[in-house]
Amino acid sequence: MRKIVVTAALVAMVAGSGFALAQQREREGLRERLARDSIARNPGAVDATLAYGAADKQRVDLFRPATGGRGQPLILYVHGGGWSNGSHKQVAEKPAWASRMGLWFGSIGYRYLPEAPVETQAADVGAALRKARADAPRFGYDPDRIILMGHSAGAHLAALVATDPQYAGDAFGAIRAVIPIDGACYDVPAQIRAAPVMAKRTYIPAFGSELARQQALSPVTHAGGRDAPRWLLIHVTSRADARMQSNALAAALKRSGAGANVKAVDGNHMTVNRTFGTANYGAQVEVDALVRSIAG
Repeated sequence: MRKIVVTAALVAMVAGSGFALAQQREREGLRERLARDSIARNPGAVDATLAYGAADKQRVDLFRPATGGRGQPLILYVHGGGWSNGSHKQVAEKPAWASRMGLWFGSIGYRYLPEAPVETQAADVGAALRKARADAPRFGYDPDRIILMGHSAGAHLAALVATDPQYAGDAFGAIRAVIPIDGACYDVPAQIRAAPVMAKRTYIPAFGSELARQQALSPVTHAGGRDAPRWLLIHVTSRADARMQSNALAAALKRSGAGANVKAVDGNHMTVNRTFGTANYGAQVEVDALVRSIAG
């Protein structure tokens, strides 16, 4: 009897391991398909690459509009990836959208965990912003009208850089509008309390366990200072944490006099970013109106 029990247990264990392995392979395959899809949807080759540091990731890819662009704002995008991965090459439809608007588009690469803590990542975004601003005469866009946007962890970094001037330095005033997409860490301590599973897997490795550090890396902590003047915070309709975090940041920004709107979009955490810039995107009317108001 004991042999039968042991054999059954072993079979169950092997079956469970096989199922877990299959799930892991499925997740890896999904990530690869999403990456290929995102790169495949990239509408054209990079026109220029700016190096703002010595590391390979410290690069900004620039995309030229088909027509126009001179004297117009520059759109800079910060990719997501949980502060530990991702690629600035995955821009999907955004350069094509910017081109239709007659604007240059830039995608910021930055170092991430474990090499670079979140403070360093924000400093990288600030350094990229300064480099893009300094190189404006080479390309013709307006160095003093920059629209900063980001997705997921990139939404957090964009919001942090646009509320805490220490990261962008003398280029901070050039940030005229911010478009964070489905971020959920504008108030880091609140998100860690609300999402214990994600906290252990993603947030604690990024922000640590010390409350003072978590608060220092929270855009809501800094909202009410100088702040970028215009904001459109986009989140997935069904994602409660992103909705609450977006509304909390918008409320803090409004108290200081900044213009901040929140827009819910159907879909999921990936599609809300990948379909940005397409005709049926749920926030495209609001996005285009904001960009046009900055472009003049």
